[in-house]
Amino acid sequence: MTATVPTTTVPTAVRGGGALAGGALAGGALAGGALAGGVLAGTVLAGTVLAAALTVHTVLNLRVLRRPPAVGDCPASQPVLAVLLPLRDEATRVEPCLTALLTAMDRYEEHGSTATATAAAVPVAVAVADDTAGPVRSPAAPGWRPVELVVCDDGSTDDTAGVVRRVVGGDPRVRILTGDPLPAGWLGKPHACAQLVRAADPRAEVLVFLDADVVLAPDALVRSVALLATTGLDLVCPYPRQVVVGVVQRLVQPLLQWSWATTLPLRLAERSPRPSLGAANGQLLVVDRGVYDRAGGHDAVRGAVLEDLALLRAVKAIGGYGGVVDGTEVATCAMYDDTAGLVAGYTKSLWAAFGPPPAAGALATVLLVAYVLPAAAMLAGSPVGALGYAAGVAGRLAVARRTGGRLADCLAHPLSVLALTALLGRSWQARRAGTLSWRGRPVVPAVAEGPGSDGLGPDGTGPAGSAASRPGPADTAPADTEQVGRVRP
Repeated sequence: MTATVPTTTVPTAVRGGGALAGGALAGGALAGGALAGGVLAGTVLAGTVLAAALTVHTVLNLRVLRRPPAVGDCPASQPVLAVLLPLRDEATRVEPCLTALLTAMDRYEEHGSTATATAAAVPVAVAVADDTAGPVRSPAAPGWRPVELVVCDDGSTDDTAGVVRRVVGGDPRVRILTGDPLPAGWLGKPHACAQLVRAADPRAEVLVFLDADVVLAPDALVRSVALLATTGLDLVCPYPRQVVVGVVQRLVQPLLQWSWATTLPLRLAERSPRPSLGAANGQLLVVDRGVYDRAGGHDAVRGAVLEDLALLRAVKAIGGYGGVVDGTEVATCAMYDDTAGLVAGYTKSLWAAFGPPPAAGALATVLLVAYVLPAAAMLAGSPVGALGYAAGVAGRLAVARRTGGRLADCLAHPLSVLALTALLGRSWQARRAGTLSWRGRPVVPAVAEGPGSDGLGPDGTGPAGSAASRPGPADTAPADTEQVGRVRP
């Protein structure tokens, strides 16, 4: 017996409707894919246009980027100068800095005596943090020299002070301070710098702050200080040429100069009071002493992670002018010894440079769209993406040629931007977790920082901890100092 399997006859209309529905779904998928592809192509185009526009801005910026005047163009009359060097655990790095600095001090003296052959020598004071304050010497006193170096040993756990004494020997121009314990509400570097200023010769008209990883050219002090007179600025940061080793440093460090050369209208930023329009670099910072005091000095930026930028904002808040200039010819800086040091340094401060998470996320997105997405599209065969990649590399090349960077490294610009955004994420993660630290000290910021931060205190009337609510330098006793020529036992 054969079983009969019942069947169901599907009406033709129903079958046709199903086919139509299936076609509609397929068409919808195609339309959705086309829409997504169109959005992606549009985003690649937008990124390419943005990269090209920023590169044009970079080239225009580099044309007006200031550089220190040649020695022959520096004013004959030199101001009284105080060079200030804060140190913490720098025993393995400070010797090249000091050796070059002493030579630059010699050259500063020579320039002053040559330019004013029949005039009295111009006094110069140099400060390095180590906690000892010597007597103020009169120009008429026997053996008086116009240059003084003050060094601050800010709680070092190594032989930093010993290395300083060995390098400077019995040079009577050098004084060493032993830093006071870090008070509540202060971060380490602002505190060391504030002590140095208090210990410096009160006649100093110009202050030069220097980091231990900076090596000055012989004429660096002459040319850098002359910038104040030749530009009319109150604060200038001659940006040193960055010395890099290893793959990660070669990817990330060139973005320092590239970032402000690309995004900041330099001449406008010098005189704009807007907090978001400014760039500074504490590796080598030259400031008019009177303006520094009126702005509140480092007391006004005591809790700032980026104390150099905060100091510039404080100067602008009282009507002063300042910003970065090209210091490639006058200084070099090797910021980090290895990749671990670079990661730690960027983790400590990058969150402050980019601002709060919404702003940081927006800026990171712009960078990725302008410099990473076009490169990725290029690899997928997009000619528009290739143009965007070329535009980004062209901008990096322009900056590298001006600042002494490696030209070949510019080809990896998309990878540089990816590395930077990864470090930004790590920095904000550490900030939220409260694990930020530097040189064995926790980093607990006291004020808001980043693009658009106004740097105002709790009452909104002035810089946090501004001079209006604090004793000024004249009201504060100088730290105990040691004159190296008479080293204590």
